[in-house]
Amino acid sequence: MQYGFIKVCAATPEIRVADVEFNRDKIIEAIRTSSKNGSRLTVFPELCICGYTCGDLFNQTALIKACEAALVEIAKSTSGNKTLVFVGAPIAKSGKLYNCAVAIFNGEILAAIPKTFLPNYGEFYEKRYFSTLDSSDLTVDIGGVEVPLDNRVIFKCGNKSAFTVCAEICEDLWAPCSPSINHTQIGANIVVNLSCSDELVGKADYRRNLVKVQSGKLICGYVYCDAGDGESSTDMTFSGHNIICENGNILSESQLFENGLLYAEIDVEMLESERARLASGYYSAGVDSDYLECYFDTVEEQVELSRTFSKTPFIADNANDDRCELILTIQSTGLKKRYLHTGVKTAVLGVSGGLDSALALLVACRTFRALGRDLKDIVAVSMPGFGTTRKTKNSALKLIQALGVTSKTIPVTDCVKRHFKDIGHDEADKNVTYENAQARMRTLVLMDLANDLDGLVIGTGDLSELALGWATYNGDHMSMYGVNCSVPKTLVKHLIAYEAEKLGGAVKKILTDILDTEISPELLPPDSQGNISQKTEDLVGPYILHDFFLYYAIRYGFSPDKVRYLALKTFSDMFDEKIIDKWLESFYKRFFSQQFKRSALPDGVKIGSVCLSPRADWRMPSDAVSNAFLNNLKKL
Repeated sequence: MQYGFIKVCAATPEIRVADVEFNRDKIIEAIRTSSKNGSRLTVFPELCICGYTCGDLFNQTALIKACEAALVEIAKSTSGNKTLVFVGAPIAKSGKLYNCAVAIFNGEILAAIPKTFLPNYGEFYEKRYFSTLDSSDLTVDIGGVEVPLDNRVIFKCGNKSAFTVCAEICEDLWAPCSPSINHTQIGANIVVNLSCSDELVGKADYRRNLVKVQSGKLICGYVYCDAGDGESSTDMTFSGHNIICENGNILSESQLFENGLLYAEIDVEMLESERARLASGYYSAGVDSDYLECYFDTVEEQVELSRTFSKTPFIADNANDDRCELILTIQSTGLKKRYLHTGVKTAVLGVSGGLDSALALLVACRTFRALGRDLKDIVAVSMPGFGTTRKTKNSALKLIQALGVTSKTIPVTDCVKRHFKDIGHDEADKNVTYENAQARMRTLVLMDLANDLDGLVIGTGDLSELALGWATYNGDHMSMYGVNCSVPKTLVKHLIAYEAEKLGGAVKKILTDILDTEISPELLPPDSQGNISQKTEDLVGPYILHDFFLYYAIRYGFSPDKVRYLALKTFSDMFDEKIIDKWLESFYKRFFSQQFKRSALPDGVKIGSVCLSPRADWRMPSDAVSNAFLNNLKKL
């Protein structure tokens, strides 16, 4: 279970209705195959040992005894196997029949979990055959061994709760108060559902959404295993619609009407972290007195991940125009509220010809349109300095003109040179003072201009820069409202590309040029050909890596070695191991050392699940030490 990943399997084998021996052999074969493929949790459909559609055959003693014998054989076949298995079977006790999920591990039957909610409508008539659990019947003899018969059972891997499983059956998920609600509150982080859900027009979509929502609401993994086309087609068909979800996301889903084994890896470490962060009050590490704990002990191993991770996790895999429009609307709505509250007239912002200021300007334009104000009240200022190139200056001026806002050009070079004389700095010494004096002078210009024009200074810095501390304290670090403060660099590019397509024409061409320009603060003089000499990603590392590190380190609290593991897997086609190690170490060093800048951030709107505002999601002392994190990496 390295890094918390558990490989699971939803297995829908070929079955024959009432042919228990045939079904037994197919189940055993599927268990062996799934175990060989690394599954440590394998789930079968509801009543699959005989078939859900046996009808009045469930009243036949011969069928029920055959099912019991088959369960014993299935359990024996798992001896030495380190996979927790759930098989659907009818279990008889005291003149009653229960529709059960039977848990099996390493040659033993651990427990039988009866279905809580029995459907008795439409094509379903389970109450004709099955009973709900009688609280006086809490054990049952299966093959001469007394095992728990209870729907309040939690299965724990060893003495640790990191891999903890519970079971419910089909209709239990559809019920208003699903058993899994209590199960997960007690501590289970993976729910298995043994199901036999017939296929109807539109039902697959409903079923899929139900599983997604349940896994998200309960912050759990959810393994939904459905009966396939081996069931009787007298009145219904079954599609084998298997779904494996994790915290509201589908990890894997089968094709309808195709029996087989569906695999995925569920990250129980992430689930535990999410629960602790978001909803610790709802979950208990202990077990309620009404619950029975069953222990199993699977092998510790490195899971070969079949699941993939996006190189740009801040940009949803299904990102579309609606998603971009929503983000831009959140940004502009936050800024709109600030203008309505303060009653000021103008927006003042520096436009450099780079990505961040372009996005901030686009958001300001949206805001003023929403306010019904003249775009000429947006004052976009070009402030050429020692490192400004002709390309970026022209891009800035062209964008300002194309958007129809007010343009101002205020060079800062002379002011900065006078400042150097005042403080006794040698202009030839191009150290951090040389660079930061320009950034602070630009902020001084913007702040005073905003005062003069009854305006607010709109901040342009983005989330990636805040994480790395790649901002001049009291320079570009400061503004009166930061519209990009929760937008990482990779998403900045994505939003600009969206706006370029939407606006078209000259604006599209200018924005495309900006997207193609090297990222740079342009604080050092250009090279001999007049090109950018100071390239940000050469100095602090590729933003695509840093955004990946930021997402998994902050959003999920993953340890540095786990972040590294995911990065090595995800970026193997882009960066070698040494490059990833170099910039990951740099990320943690910068993140800790630069917290003091984040502790003094101006207001800015939150747009996603990662926010570093000291008033919102991130509260960290400015003098916290990174040794534990760096040592975690050094051990590797």
